[in-house]
Amino acid sequence: AGMASGSVRLRRCVVSPAGRHSASLIFLHGSGDTGQGLRTWIKQVLTQDLAFQHIKVIYPTAPFRPYTPMSGGLSNVWFDRFKISIDCPEHLESIDVMCQVLADLIDGEVKSGIKNNRILIGGFSMGGCMAMHLAYRNHQDVAGVFALSSFLNKTSAVYQALQKADGVLPELFQCHGTADELVPYSWGEETNSVLRSLGVSTQFHSFPGVHHDLSKAELEKLTSWILNKLPGDMERQNE
Repeated sequence: AGMASGSVRLRRCVVSPAGRHSASLIFLHGSGDTGQGLRTWIKQVLTQDLAFQHIKVIYPTAPFRPYTPMSGGLSNVWFDRFKISIDCPEHLESIDVMCQVLADLIDGEVKSGIKNNRILIGGFSMGGCMAMHLAYRNHQDVAGVFALSSFLNKTSAVYQALQKADGVLPELFQCHGTADELVPYSWGEETNSVLRSLGVSTQFHSFPGVHHDLSKAELEKLTSWILNKLPGDMERQNE
């Protein structure tokens, strides 16, 4: 448990914008993956990088740590879990340490001149769960959050934080395959409806027949949502 956030600098893989950098996107991988692994996977599904004229895409890699669902084996995971279930309590100690480490990553973007409302955070599976904790508990000033094939536990600290929230919350863009055998579709759906009941504006897109996987249609929908949340200079002239 001795991970002081000051000592952790996450490895990362970055896709730089083709033009002037005016927004940033942080994309968190699922358990056992790496930033480079997620970038490569997306590239295979889309047949090209997720790349933009003005948005820098950052794929951090989670630290290598003991993971209880693997009987304490080491894995690249954002936090620990007692088990993969919607009903069990969250391992808040490890989640909170990582919220701090990722908040430092956001601060780095802000120091380089990117406003909070020009930053999006999201992820696949466990990465989506991490992104929801980060945005709704620590960084309600970001442009939006996305969660693919993901869920929050029933008693999530995110829900508790939102009961006390006032002001505008980042919009949530959520996708889930109906054939997901690892994170059941119903968990994703339930997460979405609880967040909506707590005042989050949400989109929920279901993908028939898709397993715990990324699909091209989903990544294309995500790309348009990203551009809608983080428009480039042309689209921003009327702001």
